[in-house]
Amino acid sequence: MRQSNAYIIIFTAVMTVIVGGLLSLASQGLAPAQKKSIELDTKTQILSSVTDREKLSAMKPNEILEMYDEHIKSTVVDYSGNEVTKDEKGADIQAENVDVLKNYKKKPEDRLYPVFKYRKDPSSKEVYAYILPIYGSGLWDKIWGFAAIENDLNTIAGVSFDHKGETPGLGARIATPQIQQRYVGKKIFNEQGNLVSVSMLKGEGHTNISDHEVDGMSGATLTGKGVNAMLKNYLSCYKAYFEKLNSGEVANL
Repeated sequence: MRQSNAYIIIFTAVMTVIVGGLLSLASQGLAPAQKKSIELDTKTQILSSVTDREKLSAMKPNEILEMYDEHIKSTVVDYSGNEVTKDEKGADIQAENVDVLKNYKKKPEDRLYPVFKYRKDPSSKEVYAYILPIYGSGLWDKIWGFAAIENDLNTIAGVSFDHKGETPGLGARIATPQIQQRYVGKKIFNEQGNLVSVSMLKGEGHTNISDHEVDGMSGATLTGKGVNAMLKNYLSCYKAYFEKLNSGEVANL
């Protein structure tokens, strides 16, 4: 039997409300699990910049979270290198909750900069490395990661890169241990004390590589340039914090 237009409109509206309500309930129910998954992924990436990735991949989620809590102390600083503990509304700020993408869209002077302090020995007050979030643009889309700087504030202890849409087998190689291992031991300051960062060279197979360079990726020059810009830009934003650490104006831990 043919239904009237009014019936069809009412039926559609009712079904929209019911389905929308069910989707809303499902979203609320899944929210805690999604939040936990994001937390696990972020903390795994942070630890992977200073920890063997195979070891992490063999660990259970709760073991990774426990390892993070034992070895990592975090803080947030501003562009001037000052520690920030409260937001504009007076609420506590935690490094783990800072949205790096949201901050990336702001001017460098207006951003918040998380710092994750890694201790090899959880019972020690000695920081082995300062792990810094980094964010930028690759060939096709956004790239991001973490750079771990040893306590001499010059030597790279490790990096962890990831991407959204770089070319498989080419630019996507930034997410592989083979590429990331090349950064270990490299220096971000030159002999004159200037922050020069570390640059990925064009092409692959170089033999004469300085302390401020790493071998490139064949066929992925533009992705390499994106990584170079990302590292230089973000390390420059932490420069004031490094200076205050060296002078003792802010606490090491």
